Amino acid sequence: MFVLELTYTAPLADVEKEMAAHIAWLDEQYAAGVFLASGRKNPRDGGVILAVGEDRARIEEIAAADPFAVAGVCAYRVTEFIATKTAPGLAAYKEQPRA
Repeated sequence: MFVLELTYTAPLADVEKEMAAHIAWLDEQYAAGVFLASGRKNPRDGGVILAVGEDRARIEEIAAADPFAVAGVCAYRVTEFIATKTAPGLAAYKEQPRA
């Protein structure tokens, strides 16, 4: 599982110009089963996405295609973690530690 942390690198007005394209990109990733949750950080200096994927390289490729990243209005930090404990609704994503 992956935590994608977005940090805005441009004024909020520039971020807002890309918002519709960013939301369409989010919708595509939800439909593909990659994204589980997303939202704005508070204070509003970026966002957070919870994602699943085959490997880190693929998740980084997906993040690089975000219209925010393409437009240069945000930077991504990708953190991979092993979800060894989950809420019942996320049980399908529970993982075993790797050897």
